[in-house]
Amino acid sequence: MKRTAFYIDGFNFYYSAVKGTPLRWLNFQALFQRLFPKNQIAVIKYFAAEVSDLPDNPKQSLRQQVYWRALETLPNFNIYTEHFLTTTIKANVVKPPPKTIKVYKTEEKGSDVNIESHLLMDGFCDVYDCAIVVSGDSDLVTPIKMVREELKKPIGVLNPQRLSGSDCRKERKSAGLRHAASFYKKGITWGQLEKSKFSDQIKTPKGIIHCPDRWK
Repeated sequence: MKRTAFYIDGFNFYYSAVKGTPLRWLNFQALFQRLFPKNQIAVIKYFAAEVSDLPDNPKQSLRQQVYWRALETLPNFNIYTEHFLTTTIKANVVKPPPKTIKVYKTEEKGSDVNIESHLLMDGFCDVYDCAIVVSGDSDLVTPIKMVREELKKPIGVLNPQRLSGSDCRKERKSAGLRHAASFYKKGITWGQLEKSKFSDQIKTPKGIIHCPDRWK
């Protein structure tokens, strides 16, 4: 079994697979064991930004911190935090009036660079025999090719889109990742995610971690 390192683009994963669903209370170790049973999990690195509370979602930062506490109970699991830049911009209305409205625009800063850096450094330091990048972001094509072509290590991509009837249309957007990687998995099913959730209550030496009610 090859020592395998997983690199999760948390922002991309959330919006592709679990946003607005009861699947958010996800155990990544259980998911990867289910999807890649022949690989030995050496390390899982999760890259995500700390969210801020918004007027229409006042406790989202608390829910995120609770979830991160749950993730930290997993062996060889590391969280690397970035930051969000949230601004208000004007956007055109499909059916005016009014012609425009103000909306929140949220951008994540730093995750791509950190994933690239860890992926390459870990490869140089022989942390893994095989790497798997969990993202649909084509900005990661170059470091993935470098691992495969320069370091001569197999590297896969798990595109975290939740599979549905529109798979084919979405899949074309990830052609660069497919061609750069040694192997490619195009998505995850609802069933695979649902079977990989944490228990609603996780016992730890410091107490019990409860799944947020809004996520059940």
